[in-house]
Amino acid sequence: MKVKIILFSIFMLAISSYKSNAQTKPNMPQSIISTSASIRTYNDDKTLKAMSKGELVELYIERMKVIVRILPKIGLATKPGVTMTDLGIPDTSDNKKALDLEKDATQTYLDITQDYLRKMLPFCDKGQLINAILFYEQTLKALRDLEVQ
Repeated sequence: MKVKIILFSIFMLAISSYKSNAQTKPNMPQSIISTSASIRTYNDDKTLKAMSKGELVELYIERMKVIVRILPKIGLATKPGVTMTDLGIPDTSDNKKALDLEKDATQTYLDITQDYLRKMLPFCDKGQLINAILFYEQTLKALRDLEVQ
């Protein structure tokens, strides 16, 4: 009975992933900066000091991921959702390949770095971690202000 349930679950998962792949539009322009590269709230020193080190580690990693996704591309765009077409970059196969390669490389870097940070950051000083988060958030605020100008 358990085997039937497992096989049925795998079958349903395969069907749902096939449908989602069939529904994606291959010719849709891709964003240069991932739409997940943004934060909703900024913190102050007092709020961060009230958090546990585990919460600070996760917040630090979240901020680092946004910085890595945006900072190298500020010459092109500073906000998520901007496409090559929006910037007047030709939508050629070479440009698409370059964008795909960069996204894959960034994701690989983030996966490795995230794993490393989750292992190492718990050993760091809480005050240093708070200062680093505040630095990242100030940098993100400056980028937000840059796009307004």
